[in-house]
Amino acid sequence: MNIYRNIKALPPFKNAVITIGSFDGVHTGHQKILLRVKALADEINGESVVITFYPHPRNVVDPGDQEMYILNTLDEKIAQLKSLGINNVVIVPFTFEFSRQSPREYIENFIIGNFNPRYIVIGYDHKFGLNRTGDISLFREYEKTGKFAVVEIPRQEIEEIGVSSTKIRKALQSGNIEEANLFLNHPYILSGKVIHGDKLGSKLGYPTANLYISEKEKLIPGEGVYAVQTEVDTEVFDGMMYIGKRPTINDQAGMNIEINIFDFNQNIYDKIIKIQILKFLRTDIKFDNLDDLKDQLRVDEKNAIIALDEIKKIDKPNPKITIAILNFNGSELLESYLPMMEYSSGTYEFEILVIDNKSDDLSVDFVKEWYPEVKLAELSKNYGFAEGYNKGLKDIETEYIAIINSDVMVTENWLDPILLAFEQDKNIGVVQPLILSLEDKAKFEYAGAAGGYLDMFGYPFCRGRIFNKIESNNGQYDHDAEIFWASGAALVCKTKAFKALGGFDGGFFAHQEEIDLCWRFKQAGYKIKCVGSSKVYHVGGGTLDYNDPRKDFLNFRNNLYLLTKNENLINLVWLIPSKLILDGIAGIKFLLEGKPMAMAAVIKAHLSFYIHLPLVMERRNKEQMLIYRNKINKPNMKGKYTGSIVWKYFVEGLEKFSDLKF
Repeated sequence: MNIYRNIKALPPFKNAVITIGSFDGVHTGHQKILLRVKALADEINGESVVITFYPHPRNVVDPGDQEMYILNTLDEKIAQLKSLGINNVVIVPFTFEFSRQSPREYIENFIIGNFNPRYIVIGYDHKFGLNRTGDISLFREYEKTGKFAVVEIPRQEIEEIGVSSTKIRKALQSGNIEEANLFLNHPYILSGKVIHGDKLGSKLGYPTANLYISEKEKLIPGEGVYAVQTEVDTEVFDGMMYIGKRPTINDQAGMNIEINIFDFNQNIYDKIIKIQILKFLRTDIKFDNLDDLKDQLRVDEKNAIIALDEIKKIDKPNPKITIAILNFNGSELLESYLPMMEYSSGTYEFEILVIDNKSDDLSVDFVKEWYPEVKLAELSKNYGFAEGYNKGLKDIETEYIAIINSDVMVTENWLDPILLAFEQDKNIGVVQPLILSLEDKAKFEYAGAAGGYLDMFGYPFCRGRIFNKIESNNGQYDHDAEIFWASGAALVCKTKAFKALGGFDGGFFAHQEEIDLCWRFKQAGYKIKCVGSSKVYHVGGGTLDYNDPRKDFLNFRNNLYLLTKNENLINLVWLIPSKLILDGIAGIKFLLEGKPMAMAAVIKAHLSFYIHLPLVMERRNKEQMLIYRNKINKPNMKGKYTGSIVWKYFVEGLEKFSDLKF
């Protein structure tokens, strides 16, 4: 992370996505803004820029305010911003002269003049300029002139209580550390230098590190004893902390901060340590003598250990898999099928992520209101299936990703047998469940059925579905099988491999991008499987109707892309002319069936392919290099049919996959 302290020496930021504020505490409301800044910057390949002020503006505008305490020092704030993945932090010295700028001067001279932002992300109540008279409506005026785009973050609520730095301060001062930490979304931190004390703690059998905090405005929580964790040279230790005036000893006027670190005997004088305050144990007490104080310290130690153990137990383990649902104007689909996602596994920890492709319906509002625990990635425009997933999954770090359509109804624990298959065979890269029709649950669904295959001409088909002939599910494909491609309607893949092999090809927009991805997995030596004991139900045509000419265009064009990017160059010499003939026959068939728009889609598909051929070859070369760098074995072409499925189906009359001989 880059830190800039001189506003006159800033570099030219690339596609800057900025936010401005004091961010005192970097609490959960701030994090909502900051994570949106980061996500938006990642989406447009830009830079996230946080503009913050030092000292706190209130200390300058109202220096007589004796009640103004800050929740984090500048260094603590910088550390929090770094942990959130922000690229750049600009620290602006806040002066009385700076505060006298009019709102328009602030925007034109300070914001546009120094940062030339692509986006400005601000909270719903952001105020700026002289007497804080500028607000979001003024930013909107400049947005209309094309200076930048404004993204407003609505009021963040926790348990129906508005989050604010003021409420966090009050909670800390009253000793309500649990409420403060809830609002902060991280433990409250005290950091400072260890100084010498009077060694009384050592005499009592509880040696303490005495903490000196140099920044006098830093808020110290209410007096009492707390369960804490102490970071010393990046190592973390359990302990307890006392804050108070030591009434048993001499009832000092100044506040003491003393930390007893459990099972610790290092010399840390003059070192900077960081204290995470986790639980309030008791108020400060004046004892009659030191023996009573020592007895209480034993009780405090026991209570601190119990409290810290309880906190560790309830700390939710990191999820193993992210269930990613791409959405565009699918509020009704989310309402119908999102609830069942919460029952996806009884064995493995998982998280749910909805990636929204700039919906203009109520999708985003629905998720925020009814499923606040679901992660939400809001994209700035509709990128389609392929690039939408690439953008939305950019920061995902779980071991696996489940890519699943918004019009899929999962079954309880559908992920468990799939993740078990991954654990049993480390060479597996992608897995799909059986995909059945939600409208007719006795049948397979068109988009993937029981796993995908590819013939010699690149025509895709499935176990359970050849062209438009869909089989009933009689248990014939309940066994696990190695396949050539998994359906984008519901597939699970290894996250690191997905990213290392380039993710989806955004040029596909929609249709067959999953086959392209799987072909790369295959070339890198991975196995792709269908696990028959896992089942989901797909509506089908939920995003683009099966009879839509646009779908025909994408399928024919993308199939040409698919072959050109992945097939052996020698084979392409005869394969592309063959496709021209076969697709021409398909176009004539469409015309005879009374579908002139479908025939036109075939023609447009070929024209588009030839126009974009140089770009396709460029992507081929780039992805072949990724495959070479990340292969785990020799290419695995199992599931690629060496014959023609077109001949088998249309000439020989074969309609069931089980009748096909490999």
